Amino acid sequence: MTTGITELVEKFSRNFTEYKNQKYNETQVRVEFVNPFWELVGWDVNNVSGYSLAFRDVIHEDEVRVGLNTKAPDYSFRIGGRRIFFLETKKPSVDLKNDPAPAFQLRRYAYSAKLPVSILTDFEEFIVYDTTLKPAITDKTHVGRMLYYTYQEYAENWESMQATFSKEAVLRGDFERFIQSKQGKKPRAEIDRDFLNDLDNWRVKLAQNLALRNLNLSERELNYAVQITIDRLIFLRMSEDRGIETQYPLQSLLNGERVYPRLVEIYYRADERYNSGLFHFNEKDGANPDTITPNLAIDDKLLKEIVRNLYYPDCPYEFSVLPVEVLGNAYEQFLGKRISLTAGHHARIEEKPEVRKAGGVYYTPQYIVDYIVKNTVGKLLEGKTPAEVSELRILDPACGSGSFLLGAYQYLMDWHLEYYRKEYEKTGVIPVVKAEKGKRKAATQAIFPGKGGDWFLSTAEKKRILLNNLYGVDIDSNAVEVTKLSLLLKVLENEDSETLARQLGLWHERALPNLANNIKCG
Repeated sequence: MTTGITELVEKFSRNFTEYKNQKYNETQVRVEFVNPFWELVGWDVNNVSGYSLAFRDVIHEDEVRVGLNTKAPDYSFRIGGRRIFFLETKKPSVDLKNDPAPAFQLRRYAYSAKLPVSILTDFEEFIVYDTTLKPAITDKTHVGRMLYYTYQEYAENWESMQATFSKEAVLRGDFERFIQSKQGKKPRAEIDRDFLNDLDNWRVKLAQNLALRNLNLSERELNYAVQITIDRLIFLRMSEDRGIETQYPLQSLLNGERVYPRLVEIYYRADERYNSGLFHFNEKDGANPDTITPNLAIDDKLLKEIVRNLYYPDCPYEFSVLPVEVLGNAYEQFLGKRISLTAGHHARIEEKPEVRKAGGVYYTPQYIVDYIVKNTVGKLLEGKTPAEVSELRILDPACGSGSFLLGAYQYLMDWHLEYYRKEYEKTGVIPVVKAEKGKRKAATQAIFPGKGGDWFLSTAEKKRILLNNLYGVDIDSNAVEVTKLSLLLKVLENEDSETLARQLGLWHERALPNLANNIKCG
């Protein structure tokens, strides 16, 4: 049946001049054309079914935006909570076929989220892009373009479009077969691999510069300094793009001199705000503060190059949608090498002996992590209350870059959120987290309402779950730091500068837990 799409096409054609006017905006085209289009192919665009956020077919930008400055794709289409593709919309006055900016924006979002394809539309045009290709600001609009229709072609191709992009087509596997038919078996770029290449490049340059400029550094101290510098830069940059870190952007370092001393000032401000161990410079916050990195010498030119590569247009990544798991996959390979010093105090990168002996580093695919977590942690949670779950201790005795702990943490958070949401629906009372002995004096809400009426775990509850339930050990000190970094970034998901400021103001608590007692080297 093409009646519905024919009516939309005729309406657009009838008022074409009005819709092409600059004053006709994105919101209007979404309401009048884009939403009805996707409803015709079976997607519950407006959540008529009333599902919770975790299980909605479509997530709209307004509901996933974090903070005032965070960018987000207009639509995220999902099955069972898993992203399938992004849809980015523009107003019809934008020439999607020839203007490279909208295509680059969409491709950055989807590439960073590790999605194979995504779609760009203003209803007048419908363009499907291969988003496994690493985007570059110099790319023309045809790069990665897999399919192109104008609105006049919708009706005659409607059967094919339904058979490819409908919810039913995704569930049947036809959408996946469409991707394979277009992309073929050629090796594709992978964000994990590309991000790993960037990490490797930064490590080499930082190691060489630090060894040259800081002759007193031992080999162990050099490895630590390089690793923690990269970790901090990534943490701060991801926090910026997610609307959490808004006052002191790293980009400000691109102007002026004394770049590293100014970066250290940002570190100290981050320590006041986060208290994560990632920025641990004061003995009053615990043992073994970082006394190495505050006094390092690093060339301005190198730091500016690295920082510049973390921002548009030099950076291909959109950190607001970059999954923490992608970092883990890249870091898992990254940790297979170490920095050594020559007799002349020059740095060189070499494969660790144990990795060389094993024939390389092998990372665990996400679907394996999900399966194991579901059938271990999931079984342990069945029939329990949060109070009973608080007695569980989950340990990964060889945690590596933390993939299993990340999976377990996400599962625990999802389980608690669903439990609390159902509890609220039954009682009408928002569940609370009891005050910890010796810490805050009052109980706090376990969940809070967000935009669109959805519920989210409070920062306090996410911290409690992490500190109470999860433990990890690894023989590699750098792996331990990466696991901590990944878990801390998980805590910050769905947070913004306002929620963190409220916590600091009300409870005088910094945003993140210190994981020194949970994730250990040994």
